[in-house]
Order: sequence, then C-alpha cells, then structure tokens
Amino acid sequence: MKYEVLGRQYVSHHCFVCGTKNVAGLQAKFYHVSDAEIIGVFTGGENHASYPHRMHGGVIAALLDETIGRAILLYEPEVFGVTVELNLQYKKPVPLGVELAVKGRVTENRSRLFSGSGEILLPSGEVAVTAIAKYMKMPLEKIADGDMGDETLYYETDNRSQVIIGEDEESHDR
Repeated sequence: MKYEVLGRQYVSHHCFVCGTKNVAGLQAKFYHVSDAEIIGVFTGGENHASYPHRMHGGVIAALLDETIGRAILLYEPEVFGVTVELNLQYKKPVPLGVELAVKGRVTENRSRLFSGSGEILLPSGEVAVTAIAKYMKMPLEKIADGDMGDETLYYETDNRSQVIIGEDEESHDR
C-alpha cells in the first residue's frame, strides 16, 4: 500500500519512541497520511529485542500506545493523550533490522476522553499486532507539571513524500 504524506508530526529529543537524541529509543518518525490516520516508520535494533531477532512485546506496546495517542493531534493539535487503557493482540513476530510501519486513528472523540485503534505492519503489509486504547485529553504543560526542562517538540524535516508498505523496496520514494 502507498500512503501519501500530507504532513509531519513533531518529535522530541528524549522520548523513547520518537526522540532523536535517545540512542536507546526507536527514533520513529510520524506522518499524517489522511484526514483520519497517522503512520509512523521505525526500525528496531538489537537493543529492542526479546528473543533473538524479535522485537520485545513491551516495545511494541509503546509504539502502538504512542501512535494511537498521537492520532488526536489530527483533530485537536494542542491536546495530548494520557493512556487510560491499552489492549493488544500479538498475531505475528515483529522482526528487528527492517523498516516497519505503525498506523493509528481515533475511533471515538468525546470532551475529556478519546479512543483509538492501530496496528503494526510488516514489510509485506501483513498485520503483526493490533491494539485498541483509551486516553484522557491533557495539555502538555499539565502532564509535565509545567516544567518541560530542556525538552522541546519540533518538526524534523525530511523529504519523504510517501510511505510504501508491501511493495518492492526499489519503489520507495524517500
């Protein structure tokens, strides 16, 4: 499947999932790919392993939690999701060392809470893990008790115009 990039989502320095300076993290990049979905791309390394060549289930949970929680930004750019509930179904092993994608969307949006769903996609396009989640809406300043320290949110620039899953690697437009 080919997803046209409509916009980028912010990243930070220290976040485990998107932090550009977190050498132990995934350094995922997130994109708006439709009015209702975001997609993240990442490559897990050996420091994200559980069994040999397989991503740890807790890392997978963090990826899906982050992605579904970010989907609210498509509707309410100043709101952040604080996880209330996260349920996963592991269907296939998630490999390390290859670019993978994670998709997320909001399924219900109420005044104080929102719910969403998401999945991790293998390079073949097959669904490896699915998740449903519920979040409380909060401003970032309240989550961080008003002190962001040296953490900043910014839009990292890259030239990616599309995300392609399940097609020949040579056709990727990055």
